[in-house]
Amino acid sequence: MGERLQRFMIGRYGADEFSRALSMGGLICLGISMLSRFLPILSVFYWLGLFFVLYSFFRMFSRNIAARQAENRKYTAIRYRAVVKRERAKKCWAQRHIYRFYKCPGCGQRVRVPKGKGRIQITCPKCRMEFVKKS
Repeated sequence: MGERLQRFMIGRYGADEFSRALSMGGLICLGISMLSRFLPILSVFYWLGLFFVLYSFFRMFSRNIAARQAENRKYTAIRYRAVVKRERAKKCWAQRHIYRFYKCPGCGQRVRVPKGKGRIQITCPKCRMEFVKKS
């Protein structure tokens, strides 16, 4: 049986990060949909979960490997940006008692200045624009 499955999967894409995320999202939606007996509005989660699971299987058995790799690259890029944003927010939150964070009005660069110094002139390290803020 295992040999048959291996032969069947030759030339097919298989599982990747995006298909695993779709499967997990589908299972979570299907779990939430079990509460639809109590709240009829939750029946939408059943169809959404079913779509996620079926699309995950479609991706795994697809022979269009280039398209599936492109989808996975897009997913991992979005996920990477979200992780970086979350880590940056955690870092700012941990330093909130010591520093104040501002965005440069010229280029959008985040600038960290020490708290408790009154009104200070801040120079952006990226574009060298100067702006005044209260620390």
